[in-house]
Amino acid sequence: MAHSKEALGCDGPWLTRRSALAAAGIAAVGVAAATPRDRGVTIKRDRFGVPHIHGPTDASVAYGVAWAQAEDDFEQLEATFIHALGRAAELRGEALVESDRLARAMEHARLARDEYARAEPSMKAIYDAYADGLNAYAATRATRLLDRFEPWFPLAVMRYKYQQLEFIGYAGLTHSMTRTDWTERPTGSNAWAAAPSRSASGHALLLINPHVGFFGPAQYHEHHVISDEGWNFSGVGRYGLPFPYMGRNEALGWAHTDNYPDHGDLYAETFDDPADPLVYRHGDRKLRAITWDEVIRVKTDAGLEARPVRFMRTRNGPVLGERDGMPIAVRLARHVEGGWLDQWYAMTKARDLPAFETALRRVAIPYMNIVYADRDGNILHVYNGAIPRRRPGVDPSGVLDGSDPVNDWDGYHPYEDLPRVLNPASGYVQNCNSTPFTTTEPGQNPDPARYPAYMIGPETDNARARSSRRLLSGDRVISFEDWTRASTDTWAQAAEDWLPGLFAEAEAAGPAAADLAPQLAALRTWDKVVTVESEPAALFTRWAMTARPGGSVEPIAGRRLDALRAARADLERVFGDWRVPFGRISRLQRTHWSGDQPFDDARPSLPVAGGQGWMGTIFNFRVANPTDLASTAARYGSSGNSYVSVIEFGPTQKAASIRTHGQSGDPASPHWMDQAPIFARGEFKPSWFTAEEIDANLERAYRPD
Repeated sequence: MAHSKEALGCDGPWLTRRSALAAAGIAAVGVAAATPRDRGVTIKRDRFGVPHIHGPTDASVAYGVAWAQAEDDFEQLEATFIHALGRAAELRGEALVESDRLARAMEHARLARDEYARAEPSMKAIYDAYADGLNAYAATRATRLLDRFEPWFPLAVMRYKYQQLEFIGYAGLTHSMTRTDWTERPTGSNAWAAAPSRSASGHALLLINPHVGFFGPAQYHEHHVISDEGWNFSGVGRYGLPFPYMGRNEALGWAHTDNYPDHGDLYAETFDDPADPLVYRHGDRKLRAITWDEVIRVKTDAGLEARPVRFMRTRNGPVLGERDGMPIAVRLARHVEGGWLDQWYAMTKARDLPAFETALRRVAIPYMNIVYADRDGNILHVYNGAIPRRRPGVDPSGVLDGSDPVNDWDGYHPYEDLPRVLNPASGYVQNCNSTPFTTTEPGQNPDPARYPAYMIGPETDNARARSSRRLLSGDRVISFEDWTRASTDTWAQAAEDWLPGLFAEAEAAGPAAADLAPQLAALRTWDKVVTVESEPAALFTRWAMTARPGGSVEPIAGRRLDALRAARADLERVFGDWRVPFGRISRLQRTHWSGDQPFDDARPSLPVAGGQGWMGTIFNFRVANPTDLASTAARYGSSGNSYVSVIEFGPTQKAASIRTHGQSGDPASPHWMDQAPIFARGEFKPSWFTAEEIDANLERAYRPD
């Protein structure tokens, strides 16, 4: 989204309260109605607890998805809806008030209801069945806030996911993504595809590796949907969505990585009618803004506090702030129209590249790269997005004049306008939240001159992208086993980039750097591979974090030696010695799904060799509070490799996958942490797909009831 920091760092509050509504309340959601039980669905849980859900129709399978998600973590599932509906402050208090205000201002609930009302019958049947499954599960269990789950709830979840990307900060939501404040984001994703020409088996290979938080309401749920109508798709989706949206079917698969095209604009609206303060101008017309009143309830020590709020929207969208006394409205691509889930559903049903690209031509998904492979040997990268078509001369990088029709959108760019790389001679494509212009080898990438500046976001050729090309370039033949190992590679591109500068400053300092001789020697002899035993990896990580205050792009010249002294002192203070194995610091521990439970050195944890995104390790493992060694000695994983899947698209697919912790959110379940030791070693569990594989590795089969 293109706008300045100042636009949402507003002159005044972006939502105005109205005290006359103090006595108003939010209507009760209702009581769960009786629903048809099981719908002929069978859930088969494999040895890792992953549900393979079979039903006679696609809609019946959605009923089973709801049941399986609820079994695995009903508290998280309900909380996801609560956040999307703008009611999180009722459970979590003041910290979530701003999130709730934004969800109400963006009208997730109203727009979701509208999209559900106009949904195609096949999609409406899926939404209805999913809600039926949730209500059937909840009928005999206590809920914390929601008495009834509505079929439009998943459509609100999608908009909430959009809100989380577009407005940075889980609770504060202080400003929106701009084109001028870009650094590599703390969460991201990796995706690769290799053609048959590069594969030892002669079949295409795919890596799916999204990086999201290990805690919070946006976690992934792994499941496999199978219907007698021909639906057969295995992968991951979010809690609160009725099917997986990233993974594979019998013929093809794809990965998503976030991208940041300019898919939204800010508009300064002109309200200058002395007779009516709600009238604003658009060209020669005078239009009237719409206002509405709601009450946000906030959990406090004294009970629920009702806070009345008045909201406003113009033709351009909700008013979220002011600049120089002018209200600022925000318009986001496809936020009103929706259509994300319709497109994903069509993608899961495709069985070849033409059908898949037909689904992509909907351009209903506002952002997210697509990296694709299929059994016919095709590989594809698309810099995907619903990108507004602006008129010549319009610069959307700032706040636009909402009264000038020249700033209106002319629909969206069609699929054919988007940067794409199909079946390059190099035999591979990759994207790691990186620019589309370094997708593969030079000369085979899209030409930047062909695309308007607003179509491409501020992504760079980041360290993970360069590490990926190091692993994928050349003409070597890649086996499935090679592919699997490469997908958790821990070579640190940042060490290659930054250590020469440190060594040069040490040489220039001469005797003044003599006290650092042992540390410099350790870093000079390091092979730049992060392992749990590596002491140089721990030292490098501490140094790089200290030398990059505020997460700057690279260590600051002239401060590199002082940063190394500070890193040494930090390690000595906490561990008694600067020689600390990386695995003593980088640990995996599971706490409550919300992330509110503190990490604790006294509780069990596992060493992990993954590095943070800026390090350029393919195995991405971001630790919480990496610059603060006060509360705990170890640093614990908070985001990164949240799901990894490797696939070979032969006549019989080979596939493996891994989740960070385990399938279940119940600490008493055997699947609470059963994947964690495998994950920590950089290895995989089998990803069973055929009926024979599932039955041979069956833990239990049952009807949801």
